[in-house]
Amino acid sequence: MKRFQKEQIIKDLEKKIVFIVGPRQVGKTWLAKDIAKSFANPVYLNYDRLEDRQIIHNEAWLDSTDLLILDELHKMKNWKNFIKGVFDTKPDGQKILVTGSARLDTFRYSGDSLLGRFFLHRLLPFTPAEIYKIEEDIPLDTFLAKGCFPEPFLAADINEVNRWRMQYINGLIRYDILDFERIHEIKAIETIFELLRHRIGSPISFRSISEDVGISSNTVKKYIQILESLFVIFRINPFSKNIARSLLKEPKLYFYDIGLVKGDEGIILENLVALSLQKKAFEIVDYTGKNACLNYLRTKDGKEVDFCFVQDDNIQYILEVKLSDSSISKPLKYFHEKYNLPAIQLVKNLKREHKQNSINILKAEEFLKKL
Repeated sequence: MKRFQKEQIIKDLEKKIVFIVGPRQVGKTWLAKDIAKSFANPVYLNYDRLEDRQIIHNEAWLDSTDLLILDELHKMKNWKNFIKGVFDTKPDGQKILVTGSARLDTFRYSGDSLLGRFFLHRLLPFTPAEIYKIEEDIPLDTFLAKGCFPEPFLAADINEVNRWRMQYINGLIRYDILDFERIHEIKAIETIFELLRHRIGSPISFRSISEDVGISSNTVKKYIQILESLFVIFRINPFSKNIARSLLKEPKLYFYDIGLVKGDEGIILENLVALSLQKKAFEIVDYTGKNACLNYLRTKDGKEVDFCFVQDDNIQYILEVKLSDSSISKPLKYFHEKYNLPAIQLVKNLKREHKQNSINILKAEEFLKKL
């Protein structure tokens, strides 16, 4: 299935190196090879393959190569200096595309010599908006039942979905995490992973998890940061600017693969909305250079709204997710009236969209399609 970022990536290749980063099995290699079809003499090299590794180390591809694709390059020692040298000395007209996951994303914060030489594209799982953009029509229930990663999403039956997810979890724990960093307490990180599957949508207390698992709070934070770096989970922090009594400490965590969520349909829907909004924020940052992020609202006395979408430190709208109840959430109403914030209540099972007390009551499926 086509990925809507393809055309923008091809445009960016004309100017700089392009990095495609994202979760394992989200389709990075597939997309890179699909992009290669637009070139006359592309070369795909995977650092995990011994023969390709020799070619990479020796820079032994032909000068006539018009698209050089380097997969898993972050596993090469001093790969940043290597790719800088390749880019600075490449023949005119040669484009460079690099794919990978965690370390390709985290390096951009280090202020190293690649600054100004690359565009970043974060490839995330399918969402209703992406499917709508490529003119496909797939019901919201399909996302909720199968998750959003390409292979299970396109699978013919639920047994294929379950088998994929079992292998995906095993790969994350046994290979990706150990490859990313040496972990001495693999059982502890497995336990944290399972605990988080049951705590979607709730503020996370590192201290509480540390007591449940029997390790220090700092170790819990470290393991959660590893899961974030590997694009397993993402964090949503409370918004604080100009919001009185806002809590600053406890984030909420959501999964990139909503099929990992253990909870009722309402919780899975909330995770899908979080994923869709996070993807929208990444698109704004990656493709316009403007600041955007996803937060939530919470006061010390417990008033909480699921999400607020923020651009340039200003809340664009606040949003509450409901499965069936279209009566306005009291916290949503409170923040809307007290701070004059545009407010939306998303409802999956809603007969008719309407407005109540200046708050939009919208069908979740239609809203997510048009993000």
